[in-house]
Amino acid sequence: MKVIKKTVDLGGGRIVEIESGRLAKQADGSVVVKYGNTMLLATVCADIQAKEGVDFMPLTIEYNEKFAAAGKFPGGFFKREARPSEVEILTSRLVDRALRPLFPDDYHANVVVQIMLISADLNELPDALACLAASAALAVSTIPFAGPISEVRVCKINGQLIINPSKSEIEGPDTTLDMIVAATAKSIVMVEGEMCEVSEAEMVEAIGFAHEAIKKQVAVILEMQAEAGTAEKRTYSHEKNDEDLKARIHAWSYDKFVDIAAQGLADKHKRGDLFGAVQTEFEATLTPEELKEKAFLIGQYFHHEEKEAVRWVMLNKLIRLDGRKMNEIRPIWSEVGYLPSPHGSALFTRGETQSLTTVTLGTSLDAQTVDGVVISGEKKFMLHYNFPPFSTGEARTPRGTSRRETGHGNLAFRALEKVMPADIPYTVRVVSDILESNGSSSMATVCAGTLALMDAGVKIKTPVSGIAMGLITDASGKSVVLSDILGDEDHLGDMDFKVCGTAKGITACQMDIKIEGLSNELLIEALNQAKEGRLHILGKITETLAAPRADYKEHAPKIEVIFIDQEYIGAIIGPGGKIIQEMQKTTGTTIAITEENNKGRVEVFGPNAKSVNAAMAIIRGIVSVPEIGEVYEATVKSIMPYGAFVEFMPGKQGLLHISEISNKRLETMDGVLKENEVIKVKLLDVDKKTGKYKLSRKVLLGQGEN
Repeated sequence: MKVIKKTVDLGGGRIVEIESGRLAKQADGSVVVKYGNTMLLATVCADIQAKEGVDFMPLTIEYNEKFAAAGKFPGGFFKREARPSEVEILTSRLVDRALRPLFPDDYHANVVVQIMLISADLNELPDALACLAASAALAVSTIPFAGPISEVRVCKINGQLIINPSKSEIEGPDTTLDMIVAATAKSIVMVEGEMCEVSEAEMVEAIGFAHEAIKKQVAVILEMQAEAGTAEKRTYSHEKNDEDLKARIHAWSYDKFVDIAAQGLADKHKRGDLFGAVQTEFEATLTPEELKEKAFLIGQYFHHEEKEAVRWVMLNKLIRLDGRKMNEIRPIWSEVGYLPSPHGSALFTRGETQSLTTVTLGTSLDAQTVDGVVISGEKKFMLHYNFPPFSTGEARTPRGTSRRETGHGNLAFRALEKVMPADIPYTVRVVSDILESNGSSSMATVCAGTLALMDAGVKIKTPVSGIAMGLITDASGKSVVLSDILGDEDHLGDMDFKVCGTAKGITACQMDIKIEGLSNELLIEALNQAKEGRLHILGKITETLAAPRADYKEHAPKIEVIFIDQEYIGAIIGPGGKIIQEMQKTTGTTIAITEENNKGRVEVFGPNAKSVNAAMAIIRGIVSVPEIGEVYEATVKSIMPYGAFVEFMPGKQGLLHISEISNKRLETMDGVLKENEVIKVKLLDVDKKTGKYKLSRKVLLGQGEN
């Protein structure tokens, strides 16, 4: 057993250990990454040959957290890890987006990378170590890969940049930036994170700081690779080529594609039809036998020619596919209150991308329970993004929420979460349904989400907008940065850089690079151009609705919160829940009670103010302290031979003795009072030992009254 062990010093006595050769030796590559008590096992396996007809990289990344890693049982009936959680999906995407661009373009064998959290320190976030583990596993394998690569988390806490801080440090009030950065030794390939309205300069500084830490990790991985003897990668041949056919297609199509691209057609379907017609016309020149035999290669070669022609037009003629300037934003129109029944709604349309977004307000009982290995608790703000097939004109049956939808929704969530009010009593759910899509649909979600929240009367701190930036480069070093990219510009380009923020600064970002790195100069240029576009879009948003509505909508549920001493929680609930259930039934409200900071937090949620006020009056009565000498309206609850029990405050009853009912002496209670009769009584005293109330009616009667 040849075990290789290496360490990475994060500073401050924090050491990351990487070990290979002990576990999972039948995989093509496997490593264990250990940081304190957190341990990740990463394995990678690849087929030797590509499947027939595959011209893409079939890469699968699976990140899984084992509940046993933290000494926990999984929730649910089966007590077994089931489908991936949102945290696992998002971590898988972080690794996927970092690794995928670094596999050779002509490598098409099936590759599966599995990363398992096998031991967990609940104060350390393992997502920052997942890509390091995956990259190291690839390094000690013979699978072709242009790495090594690594990821780190960089945070700004109390004005200081820190690599991979603890969970408790990140959750503190002084964290203004939290990003995951992936890079090779030479250049950045992926960024994702959230910020508290930071400047572009602060973001660039943090990325540079993260890159320095990544370089150390990459150097250690290279040492492991050398000791493992896997620097020499396996040979492969996955593509069959026909150079004569390739040359014929180039001669036939390239100039035509250049002409179509240079027309600047805004309608993507018309543009697609013109591009498709070029291939159809060429195929008409072939015999049926040739067409059948060469169909796969024809599709490949035409796609390549279209891509090269479009990129050439952008770089050399500075004409985009839809005719815009490089920094020009597509036409925008938006509307709020489009849907009458939701608590807030907005339509946001930019070019051929459209989001219909709704806001729903609920109680703390509607909060999402997060039952994870490391991250658990409740979420009172949610954002869900849906991308139905009809949004791109596809006749396809939707099959549940995709990983892409989860990732896009999370980015929009992070962008808007930073401006949500801390004291909002509601649980808030934002849902974005993409009705049309031609690029930047997640950024349309941010814009529509801002408008829908303001339409609902949610007092967000300030509006947020989002923009997707693109990049086209060539071998000579020529480049152009594109604002508000189309779907085709994303597909054919070298970068997808989404930036969200307010007028003051950035709140979230996500960057994927498809080329070997991005220079610092291009990064700064893209960020500055993004700021210009972001502010333009913010202007369009505020033209529709400048600030949150003064109040929640008339049909929105009403909510009121009161904090009480813990000793009164039982009194409000009552034996077996009798009192709270009766309150909810009679007032038509929902009442939730939780404990916060040694106090009882009582939340009353109802369809209108009248029902909420009625419930709150009862609750205030229960928690109120009766005052000696005060006069109360009391309801007779039961008649006894020696007097009547009356309720003079909600939940508070006392005996009105027969001697305190009338000025005249009563021998019997027959016919004196009736159950449910309302009378006035005065609180004379409270027994200090028993807490019993001494009540009187006769002291309120005038002389001669009975």
